[in-house]
Amino acid sequence: MTAESAAPRDARRKAGARRSAARLAAVQALYQMEMTGGGAAAVGREFVDHRLESDTDRAFFTALVDGVGAGMAEIDRLIEAALAEGLSLSRLEAILRAILRAGAFELWRRDDVPVAVVVSEYVDVAHAFFDGPQPGLVNAVLDRLGRELRPADDGNG
Repeated sequence: MTAESAAPRDARRKAGARRSAARLAAVQALYQMEMTGGGAAAVGREFVDHRLESDTDRAFFTALVDGVGAGMAEIDRLIEAALAEGLSLSRLEAILRAILRAGAFELWRRDDVPVAVVVSEYVDVAHAFFDGPQPGLVNAVLDRLGRELRPADDGNG
């Protein structure tokens, strides 16, 4: 492989890492919104101004936080419908709700990101917070939502 052919791959890898950082920060911001009652604009601005690392895709972070904030009722409805019988969103841990909301938003409104990428990214985020069965729940719910919301996406984007 030449340096010339490696450059686009390296650029894609860096862009992916910047988006991964944005997803993790968005989940943290959504958690803060729920815990404090703060709005998406205020919490998002606080994160952009004081908490985001320089290698975070700030535009993507803002799109996630604002999008979830604006579409929360529909996002929660989508998640509730995708949960296994006997589970309810309100009974899940707040950080798990934040992970599912961010992932559901991407599946619902960000068709520029393949389903498999969304599912994988948020399972990784769940592993950052949980050692138990929660990452499996994230995988199951987002996979079900991906099949429902984007049946033509074979996951290979």
